[in-house]
Order: sequence, then structure tokens, then C-alpha cells
Amino acid sequence: MIDTPTSWILLFGLGIITGSLAGILGIGGGLINVPILTMAGATTLQAAATSLIGVLLSATSGSIRNLQTGSLNWRVSITMGVFGIVAAQLGARVGDRLSDDLLSLGFAALALLTIYLMGLKRSLKQAQEKRTKAQDALADESVETMNGMVGSQASRTTLQPYSVTQNAVTYRFWPPTGIGLAAGILSGLFGVGGGAVMVPLQMLVLNESVKTAVRTSLGAMVAIGSSALIGQAMAGNVLWIPGLCLGAGAVLGAQFGTRLLPKLSDRAITVMFRLLLLGLSTYMIVRGVGGLYESWFSMPSSPKLE
Repeated sequence: MIDTPTSWILLFGLGIITGSLAGILGIGGGLINVPILTMAGATTLQAAATSLIGVLLSATSGSIRNLQTGSLNWRVSITMGVFGIVAAQLGARVGDRLSDDLLSLGFAALALLTIYLMGLKRSLKQAQEKRTKAQDALADESVETMNGMVGSQASRTTLQPYSVTQNAVTYRFWPPTGIGLAAGILSGLFGVGGGAVMVPLQMLVLNESVKTAVRTSLGAMVAIGSSALIGQAMAGNVLWIPGLCLGAGAVLGAQFGTRLLPKLSDRAITVMFRLLLLGLSTYMIVRGVGGLYESWFSMPSSPKLE
């Protein structure tokens, strides 16, 4: 079913959708691609490996757009990406040794975790907005009650997210390292970009805004997705034509999504995406449990002694 021209056209359309979501929500699209590819007849391992083509191309397309607009924090992206490269190879090796059923259940667990993290991302975004309003109000009050020079200095001090100390430099370096390692393992293991995990962690640990975190995670996915794809290709798990159809659609979708990001409220999209993830995770659970059931209860019985 997955090797027919009709299925390739459908996969191209799916790539446009997942690429758009990548640009809007900072995800690589694998959370949708993998279950769809398994429905089309691929094994979970093949689906995870093949979806990396779309993940890589959509992340590259979106990051080029963000570079052109000067909105990509490339230092943090490079830090996460470099360490994610190594972790992606580890994830690919582990995935190659797990059964299809266990991979399905693990993927379902990741999808459910993503639903939780998307809720966390939303609460963090609301907290950031409240904090920004409070800082603005405090800055205005300082300007009103002090002379111009003192008020201006107080405003700059209030709005400075990090102090310029050696500890601050260390704080900026090590958290992106850990985030990159986690994203790399997930990318190599499940064929996802890791953005669904990276974005909430960036907001929580790095104190980035949601839109900055989305753009930064897309940049890191370029390096992480490349590493994971190379590892899976060397193992012979990639279905290239279906993957390229997904990827071509993802390139178009990512351009659309990154253009919408500055203008769009993602509340309705987030709710719809959660429902979609819930349905796909349910499918993967049924797939994994069904496979384990068959393997356990279809084992040949031992011959009877006469």
C-alpha cells in the first residue's frame, strides 16, 4: 500500500500539514508521520526512520526562513544540535534492537507525554505574559517616581533576564546541552524532531518565550534530524520514496507555518493537535498491545509426551 503512486500523493499532502505544524508549534512532524506510515503498511521502525526525511526538510525550510528574518537564536540552536547529534546515533541503535510492538508502545507514551508538555507550554506562556506585564508596570512606575536617568536604569535592570557573571554563562550552556541530548535520543529512537519536548524545556529552563523556543528548536532539529537519518539509513530502515514525498510537502508546509507563527494564536490549533495526538497514541497502543498478545499466545505449544 505504501509503494503506490496514490499513496505517495497522499503522503505529499500529509507532509504539507505536518510541515505547517512544525513551523507553528515547533515540532518535527514525526508524531503524526509515524502512525500514518504504519497505517499504510510500514513497520514502526521503518516509519520512524522514514519520517526523519520530512522532519529534516521541514526543519531546514523553517530555519532558513527564520534566519532570513533574523529571528533565530543560532547559538542555542547549535549547542542543542551538536549534542543532539551524538544522542541521535544512540537512539537509532537502540531502536534497531527493539521489537516493533515495544516501539509502538514507546511511541504512544511519547505522544501522551507530548500532550502533557503542550499543556505545560501553554501555562508557561501565560506565566511569561503575566510576568512581562508586571515588569512593564514596575518600569513605568520607576520612570514616574524617579528622574529620567535613574528610571531608565531601573527599567533596564528589571527587564534583564540574566546577570553578566560566570555563573550566568555556565547556566546558558549546560541546559541546552541536556535538552539537545534528550531530543537526540527521541529523534533517533522514534523518528521525531524532539521539538515537542525541547520547546517546553526551553521555556522552563532557558526562560525563552514560546515563539523564540519554537524557532530555536527548529534550528536544532536540522543537526539532530540529519544525524538520526544517517544512522537509520546505514541500518537500511529508510523508505526513500515515501519519505521524500513527505519531505517535499513538509518544505512547503514549513514555509507556510513560519509565516503564520507571528500572527496566529495557537490555542485552537493546540487543542486540535492534542486530540489528534490522543487518537494516534490510542492507535499505537492498540497496535503494540495486539502485537504482544499475538506473540505471546501464538507460540507453538510443546509436544506432548507419549
